[in-house]
Amino acid sequence: MVEVLEKFAIDSSAVVKPIGNGHINKTFKVDTGSQSYILQRINKDVFTKPEVIARNLELAKQHLIKTHPGYLFIAPLHGLVYDNEGHPWRLYPYIERSYTIEEAQNVNQAYEGARAFGKFGQLMKGCPLSDFKPTIERFHDLALRYDQFQSALASTTPELKATAIHEIDAAIKNKTLVERYNSIIKSNTLKPGIFHNDTKINNVLFDGASHNAIAVIDLDTVMEGYFIYDLGDLARTLVSPAGEEEKDLSKVVVRKEFYDAVIDGYMSGMKDVDTSLASFAGLMMTYIMALRFLADHLRGNTYYHVTYADQNLVRARNQFRLLHLLYQVGK
Repeated sequence: MVEVLEKFAIDSSAVVKPIGNGHINKTFKVDTGSQSYILQRINKDVFTKPEVIARNLELAKQHLIKTHPGYLFIAPLHGLVYDNEGHPWRLYPYIERSYTIEEAQNVNQAYEGARAFGKFGQLMKGCPLSDFKPTIERFHDLALRYDQFQSALASTTPELKATAIHEIDAAIKNKTLVERYNSIIKSNTLKPGIFHNDTKINNVLFDGASHNAIAVIDLDTVMEGYFIYDLGDLARTLVSPAGEEEKDLSKVVVRKEFYDAVIDGYMSGMKDVDTSLASFAGLMMTYIMALRFLADHLRGNTYYHVTYADQNLVRARNQFRLLHLLYQVGK
């Protein structure tokens, strides 16, 4: 840590404390006494091309400075620096009197979070898409995720397959979502744009006085995509009071008022999109995550961090339950 601080010209006497609980990167708050920063280590195993992230963020920053100079875009203060293990680090300004939340406690927080992501997608319209490069290839490509599930199913052990019979059945029965996704993409009715691509509520910065959303953060996946990716992940992560780790499926419910707040909030920020795809967006992203968790379980937990053997199966079961409920609320 001292080595990294010195590379950012920060005195080693600064107070450094972990902040947040992200699954991928490690984030710290740095206090020098006169100024505060956010210091983050990028997970080089997940983001294998950190220089692509840095370039995408610079492109987004320059676009917003030119077109919407009053928008709060929290970009890194310096270029990347690397520690002696090859991990890339970056430094951000710390926004005083702001805060993040791990889950939406009320409808207003859900609305504000969704509005913030919708606004970001709206403001990024008009930037040259070809200049942005994918930080994770085909990140939200449902067809790819289904193929990966099938590959995992074909190569898994009989023992692992036996533990997930019901989830495998659910994955196959919902394949019509893949067919619809492919049809939508091939029809060219969706306009590609630059989107956040990781729209969880803890990636929104709230103002400490007004409690309104003031910025979106954790921008590693800012790249080309479709609005249904961002809207869909908002619906997936905000409509149920139970997170994806919940084992008791009776706690996985869809709060209709939160669902409506997510759709209304996102659409208030993002203009001129096909609102008829709103319900499909939530189904698609929930199905993607169910497939990803199930595939990792069948592979023997090679991607997601787990603390017990069946954790990915629990996650998959949870998401298939949510998927079933989203079918009903979207009617």
